Amino acid sequence: MPGTDIVEAQRIVLGELPDLPHLPELPARGPGADMIGRGGVFLTEMPIELYAARWRVAARPGHDLRVARDLLERDLDAMTERAGDFEGTFKVQVPGPWTLAASLGLPIGGQVLRDWGAARDLAGSLADGVRAHVAEVQARLPRAKVLLQLDEPSLPAVLAGRVPTESGFGTLRSVDPAVARSALSAVITAAAVPVVVHCCAAAVPLQLLREAGAVAVAIDLSLLHDLDPLGEQLDSGMGLFAGVSGRTAAEQADQVRDMWRKLGFSLKVLPEQVVVTPPCGLPEEAKVTAVLTSVREAGRRLTADLG
Repeated sequence: MPGTDIVEAQRIVLGELPDLPHLPELPARGPGADMIGRGGVFLTEMPIELYAARWRVAARPGHDLRVARDLLERDLDAMTERAGDFEGTFKVQVPGPWTLAASLGLPIGGQVLRDWGAARDLAGSLADGVRAHVAEVQARLPRAKVLLQLDEPSLPAVLAGRVPTESGFGTLRSVDPAVARSALSAVITAAAVPVVVHCCAAAVPLQLLREAGAVAVAIDLSLLHDLDPLGEQLDSGMGLFAGVSGRTAAEQADQVRDMWRKLGFSLKVLPEQVVVTPPCGLPEEAKVTAVLTSVREAGRRLTADLG
């Protein structure tokens, strides 16, 4: 979300998304609030630091990591204050192991992804941190059911060998799907709660994510060019967080409804498997409330189809 006020952001989320609120992320606050800096907080015994404006693995915890941890603690305090009595499903987000491996640097240079041993260690470290994070959120929200979202925008590039090297003159070798699936499965299993994997890129490996243990995928429908792989996973019971870009709730509902009809599924089961969301990111602060209200209304329109 845009903005820098976590208390106000949490208030908006709880007000506009009462059926599925989440812990907001506010990267505009600077380093440590960005996705990779936030992800470093969840790595156990693998501290990170800023070097030349990029995050890398560090020898020991330092100022940059303390800032990131402090921001997360403020966010959790705001969540507890505003949602401590919430009953229902509450979502929290964590960067996935392959996006972190593609983005974090090694102390000797280059990304963690170039060293498969380091990437394996990162996945194990993240699994431990995710386990502790989910447990803390559950303790702070004792009446809620926690849903974890793993953000993996880099996963398709990791699998295809399209992640640029640090110099930008080459690309890192591709990761075997079995290796990628194993790391994701370790993190998903450690969470011990339902996990949705979010990937705002083309060619999302849907079957791999289901086999890794994800109960749902969150994707941008505008980037979906072949419906068949999605249909196969939906037919197996997988859930869908559908990112839609229509200007009105009616247009957003129509996008989802049209996709569902093309797949040949009954509209009666659509509300059981689909959550309507904005596409990746949110606009400026002045428009956030309207965007969240719109996707909530689009979801209600789809539910009304049952009547």
